[in-house]
Amino acid sequence: MLLSAGEAKNLGPSSGPNRLRDLCTFCTISLDQEEVYRTKVYEKSVSPFYGEDFYFEIPRPFQCLSFYVYAKSMFQIRDLPIGKVAIRKEDLYKYCGKENWFQLQPVDPHSEVQGKVHLEMKLNELITENGSICQQLVVQIIACQGLPLISGQNCDPYATVTLVGPARWVYKNEVKLKVLLKRGNYDLGSLRLKVTYTEDNVLPSPCYMALRNLMLKSPDVKPISASAAHVLGDICRESVGYDALLPVVRLLLHHNRLLPFLTSVAALELENTQEANTIFRGNSLATRCIDDMMKIVGKSYLTVTLKPVLNEIFESNKTCEIDPVKLKEGDNVEVNKENLQGYVHKVFTSITQSSSSCPPLMCDVFRSLRQLASKRFPADPHVQYSAVSSFIFLRFFAVAVLSPHTFQLRTHHPDPEISRTLTLISKTIQSLGSWGSLSKNKLVRQLLVRRCVHVIFNREVHKRAQGRKRLGKKNFKKRWLRVTNQELSYHKQKEKPLYVQAGNCVETNSWIEVLSQVSRCNPGRLSTFHPSAYVGGSWLCCTETNESTPGCKPCTATLLANIQLDIDCDRETERIFSFFSSSRSRLQKMEDACAGMSVYLGQQEECSAFTIQDPKETFRTIKELGEVLDDLQAHHDSKGALTDEPGTM
Repeated sequence: MLLSAGEAKNLGPSSGPNRLRDLCTFCTISLDQEEVYRTKVYEKSVSPFYGEDFYFEIPRPFQCLSFYVYAKSMFQIRDLPIGKVAIRKEDLYKYCGKENWFQLQPVDPHSEVQGKVHLEMKLNELITENGSICQQLVVQIIACQGLPLISGQNCDPYATVTLVGPARWVYKNEVKLKVLLKRGNYDLGSLRLKVTYTEDNVLPSPCYMALRNLMLKSPDVKPISASAAHVLGDICRESVGYDALLPVVRLLLHHNRLLPFLTSVAALELENTQEANTIFRGNSLATRCIDDMMKIVGKSYLTVTLKPVLNEIFESNKTCEIDPVKLKEGDNVEVNKENLQGYVHKVFTSITQSSSSCPPLMCDVFRSLRQLASKRFPADPHVQYSAVSSFIFLRFFAVAVLSPHTFQLRTHHPDPEISRTLTLISKTIQSLGSWGSLSKNKLVRQLLVRRCVHVIFNREVHKRAQGRKRLGKKNFKKRWLRVTNQELSYHKQKEKPLYVQAGNCVETNSWIEVLSQVSRCNPGRLSTFHPSAYVGGSWLCCTETNESTPGCKPCTATLLANIQLDIDCDRETERIFSFFSSSRSRLQKMEDACAGMSVYLGQQEECSAFTIQDPKETFRTIKELGEVLDDLQAHHDSKGALTDEPGTM
């Protein structure tokens, strides 16, 4: 689900004792009664502009999607609810993909009750000891259903039973109820929302084989603009931006095909980049794919790098305002400047010393970007740094510092003062990592060029000699083998194989895991190896006589070995199908543009909306896509599924 909380206007009563003009407000998003997100706090305005987007997967059945607007008071224990907008699940399709103004409704505690209770009640007549007759009410709570969830898990319910007494007491409650109804006649304001709700009807896995294979073939298509993945981003750019690329990134990532695709789309963008100082600064297909990749594989990296210092910033809550216009009475700008410098130093140091924790896939992508940028602008010695800093600083760390809640580094939005501190830190980090400071900042260059030297393993091993008899004192020698994140030390001849023997099988596995991790960024890393020595004119493992023959066993570990991902490839392919289906008209226009370019042998005006380098190859891909989509649509039709466009239910 994609939600955009735009703005609110005329919040709360316009006059009277309950006037809300001077209070801070925020908006929460709830599935039934479970809050899933909240916006930042907007200060002192009855018409705040929230301007926030939320994308999330819905992990459970729900009945109602609700938005609550609260006034945050410094003097009350609880925030004051101003009003709410509630949309039932079956009505979401009416508002899907469109901006709508919704009138806020009163938040009545009695209407917030959720669920069902199964009761059994008996009214018995009893004879007391003095002979009088009295009545006894027996209430048994048998079961409950549909109770609200707390933090996504079952709640801990209990029940109370209240017996309504004299008529006078009932009358007082009736009067109280009328007051509530009268209060509900106030105009509480309105909220502008854009809701995009999508239900995926996932078919059996064999149904997606053709489309999945076509997407996985994308990195090998030349030129890359003719690939199915690039075509999807091209035709969906106007309708949903580059949101359609997320399932593509996840699918390619799961099948270890993302790196060659990112390298190809980055190379294509560099072809159209004329100035080195604008490299990877726009919102393009390449930058969006790399952004999505960093968000997926870099979560734990951000947690290790930023969370400790962010926690300190939130808990210490030192004032860092340095703008004279925004200083409060009693603030000391020099003290604030020192506070800001201290925070920036801690954040920046955490980043520059974190290279050993950087996920291998991100390292591989950044290495490719450096090489591509240097090749595109050979006269600029700094472009290799700015190519990487555009992502690692401007689009990754700086964004995470500015909005830690969106990366699960904090639970909620920070308070306005802390939010201002994070903004100042984020801007400073962007400046330190910008193109202009790269030539002066050795720490940044060190981070971008290579990892800091970090000793990972340092143990005694036994070197096994080659070409000698199995038994013999000289066959095995003790050596110290040292592995850092830059090199494996000890070997006497360059590019000659080195065979060592660990002390036991557990140690062997430890060495293999470490070596696999640190060698992933090695451009000369082989995909196969010989597990035995070359002795007597042949390899002992496979008996091949040619010493230079490729290895007979695959190298261990893949790029995803240390990334804990739960990717449902069938669902991701279904999402890709949905985006293609909703853009069939654009796909047809692209096909017509390819045909026109082939006939007229030139770039036509109607082709400018698409990236078409090779019209014949692109036309071939589109025709194949059309056949695959028609076949998959037939499977949906046979199942009675409604998948004509995202958002249908």
